[in-house]
Amino acid sequence: MAKKVVATLKTGTGKQFTKCIKMVKSDKTGSYMFKEGIIANDQVKAFFEEKK
Repeated sequence: MAKKVVATLKTGTGKQFTKCIKMVKSDKTGSYMFKEGIIANDQVKAFFEEKK
């Protein structure tokens, strides 16, 4: 499935989006999880600034 996402992001309107991956620490267990999202380029900074 990752290949499809990458191929879609490289064509046409896909250049307006960025795939972001952020590491988030769990309050319960203390372990780290990854939060992923395909976000518009102008909202990337807000994605990384939010706490959870």
